[in-house]
Amino acid sequence: MASPAERYAAAQRRTEQSRTQLAQFAATLGFDLDGFQLQACQALEAGRGVLVAAPTGAGKTVVGEFAVHLALRTGRKAFYTTPIKALSNQKYAELAERHGAASVGLLTGDNSVNGEAPVVVMTTEVLRNMLYAGSPLLDGLGYVVMDEVHYLADRFRGAVWEEVIIHLPSDVLVASLSATVSNAEEFGAWLDTVRGDTEVVVSEHRPVPLWQHLMVGTQLHDLFTDPAGDPLEGDEGSLVPGAIVNPELVSMSRQQLRTDRLATAGRGRGRGRGPGRPGGGRYAAGPPGGRTPSRAQVLEVLDAADLLPAITFIFSRAGCDAAVAQCVAWGLRLTTPEEGRRIRAIAEERCAEIPSSDLAVLGYWEWLEGLERGLAAHHAGLLPVFKETVEHLFADGLVKAVFATETLALGVNMPARSVVLERLVKWNGQTHVDITPGEYTQLTGRAGRRGIDVEGHAVVLWAAGTDPEAVAGLASRRTFPLRSSFRPTYNMAVNLVQQVGRERARDILETSFAQFQADRAVVGQAQQIREQQRALDGYRQAMTCHLGDFGEYFALRQRIGEREKELSRVGAAQRRAEARSSVEQLSTGDVVRLPGGRRDTFGVVLDLVDGRGFDGPSPRVLSQDRQVRTIAAHDFTGAVEPLARVKVPKAFNWRSPQARRDLASSLRNALAEIGGGDVPARRRGGAGARTDDDAVLAELRQRLRAHPCHGCSDREEHARWAVREEKLARDTRALQRTVEGRTGTIARTFDRVCDLLAELDYLTADGTAVTDAGRTLRRINAETDLLVAQCLRHGAWAGLGPADLAAAVSCLVHESRRDEGNGPERVPRRAEDAIAATVRLWSDLTDREDHHKVPATREPDAGLAWAVHRWASGHRLDAVLRDADLAAGDFVRRCKQLVDLLDQVAAASLDPAVRSAARDAVDLVRRGVVAHTSLT
Repeated sequence: MASPAERYAAAQRRTEQSRTQLAQFAATLGFDLDGFQLQACQALEAGRGVLVAAPTGAGKTVVGEFAVHLALRTGRKAFYTTPIKALSNQKYAELAERHGAASVGLLTGDNSVNGEAPVVVMTTEVLRNMLYAGSPLLDGLGYVVMDEVHYLADRFRGAVWEEVIIHLPSDVLVASLSATVSNAEEFGAWLDTVRGDTEVVVSEHRPVPLWQHLMVGTQLHDLFTDPAGDPLEGDEGSLVPGAIVNPELVSMSRQQLRTDRLATAGRGRGRGRGPGRPGGGRYAAGPPGGRTPSRAQVLEVLDAADLLPAITFIFSRAGCDAAVAQCVAWGLRLTTPEEGRRIRAIAEERCAEIPSSDLAVLGYWEWLEGLERGLAAHHAGLLPVFKETVEHLFADGLVKAVFATETLALGVNMPARSVVLERLVKWNGQTHVDITPGEYTQLTGRAGRRGIDVEGHAVVLWAAGTDPEAVAGLASRRTFPLRSSFRPTYNMAVNLVQQVGRERARDILETSFAQFQADRAVVGQAQQIREQQRALDGYRQAMTCHLGDFGEYFALRQRIGEREKELSRVGAAQRRAEARSSVEQLSTGDVVRLPGGRRDTFGVVLDLVDGRGFDGPSPRVLSQDRQVRTIAAHDFTGAVEPLARVKVPKAFNWRSPQARRDLASSLRNALAEIGGGDVPARRRGGAGARTDDDAVLAELRQRLRAHPCHGCSDREEHARWAVREEKLARDTRALQRTVEGRTGTIARTFDRVCDLLAELDYLTADGTAVTDAGRTLRRINAETDLLVAQCLRHGAWAGLGPADLAAAVSCLVHESRRDEGNGPERVPRRAEDAIAATVRLWSDLTDREDHHKVPATREPDAGLAWAVHRWASGHRLDAVLRDADLAAGDFVRRCKQLVDLLDQVAAASLDPAVRSAARDAVDLVRRGVVAHTSLT
């Protein structure tokens, strides 16, 4: 029992804690904070930055919301950044509801609401642009929340996160929220380096336990069990003492493997059978639980087990749409009539702004029918308002089953009770690959809604070749390392040179996470080099000879060995040449010694067969044992000399056993006449392989024999140490080259980018200052930034009308999907020259990039030009989409990207006509469904 003094001290602490901002914030939540949330919030209140790495759904955003609370209470600003507009819209709605619309703003490519508010939600790119522009909105900034900060590993956009972290003012506290990553400590150490005191808070505990299952046929089986066969929580199942993979599943896997083998063998035995007796029929392979269930059956099983709502991940847009259609055709309905009416009302309200003439082409009626049944697809090809409606209905529990691509796992907050994986293989853009443990964790992390579900469930569908132990490995490993994708871009380079100068810019880039990781890898390699150098010192000591310099003596031995190998190669080449030449001189009836075998064998030449490649003809011979074979010229070890001749009948048929027997008899008689073939073989190797006559080799051997160490009694012992020393020295030099290549890689890339910019006059000749052209480039934030600037400088788009300019600029935002085909693109006639000029400038640019060893700019893609031109010219959406063969969501997304780039063109161009055309093009493109935006 505590003493009175201890009880008093505890009471004092409670009183002090109740006065903290954290206590006031926690009192508004309605639930108790978890340990990791408390730790992170306490660090923020103490004036330290934080990195929070925790599973999806664990409640990381509470830490971000506390940063917002601190900003409002201390009179400073807070920026809440997210990777995608949908997340920004969602977080804006939540914060506006909590703190009032007057206190919260939103800045994305689509929306600008109350941007001067004390709390502003924005995409990360918006904050990056603010930093480079020196925006006055940065005044008074105290906190920045970087939600989904693990996006910095994204190959295309990841650099933006590092730019923001590096360039934020030093007095701004950063709250970085990340999914569970296996190198959080490394990332935290970098944050500590560039941002100052940063506390790393890692939690691998899921607030909602996750159970892992395999669905075999229509039966659900637990993936993990204890030795008694009782199920274990799959998220930690393999870590529980005594946990094992469900023996029943392992047995099924082995049984299916045996069945598959029998089926294969049965098909082999069945060849040639009539149609009434298909081979191997009784061994036909299939899932252990019967035929593979349809998607509708899978949902029926989950519904019966009370495991809905569910997200089924299908790594294909078309597959997601097809899944909904299949379930509707099956007659599946997961909603009550009342829920169906509510769904219809919400969908109609949200889509009210879409012109009724466009509804059919957008697939609205089919989409609505699926929704009313509780079914929906979710992928990038959907119209944004459709996606947002699905997200809203799913969050409200009205839509029960969503078929989604993997982008949902990295996007908006859409937790479910269950997650279903149809396959554990996905297309990565080049080939089909197995999903990684990190990807599996991301996907299944959506299962289990905090405050709603007692437990979450991950279900993998059994398919041919499923290995339960491999699935268990995916489910139990935590291997999701955060890897930087940072590299200097053209826009980044001119902005840095303008703001801090080239030398300071190099120093800043050396602080990137990419260089930090490279340097950390070098630390281990540098230590290995030091250890190997110490070992080399020991080897050199062991090979020391009291008679002389053994290193010098060993070098002579190596040179002799290398010379002998060189002469051997020359001799081998000469022998091959001799063999080819002599084979060409052979004629039918020549008796020759055949290569190979321990005993000499002989054959008679039947004819010469055309050889392959550079081998020339090959003799077809009949051997003494009546075998006919063709011998390639390179099989002979030297020149082939006829030993005798045998008469071969003109009508000789080597396929006839009798003819072969008669000729073989004649061959044996001919050999007997010359002594049974006992003819001295030509000395192997010929002149080419002789080493005794080589003057260089003779001189080296003489120097070796004359060396003092040659007479040492321990010579061979020293030589063994010398061999080890030489190999380790070679390995050490290779490691040193690797270290040199990794050190300063970001700065070297930056130098190459600056050299190219100086060559094109965006920087001064010495690369230390920004030119007028460079100031234009500073205004362009796009993947093809330098190409856009080149097009503006060289007048590639001059004289174009608004619709034609939109078509030309679309080539720099569009990138055809793999399944869109490779047919010739249709382009507007008046934009043809502009598009051709754009391609020429791109070609010249990539030649220069190749010369400077800079990553190449993506090729312009005119696949959207015709559709954009028609849309900007006022055509109906159905006609535009039909001609473009594009999904509505893809078209709208590309148009929004085009509007963003046209805005930049209007701001950056020095040509008044281009600026005016760009502004008009923005208005023409941003209409109808493209103009529709949402804040919820």
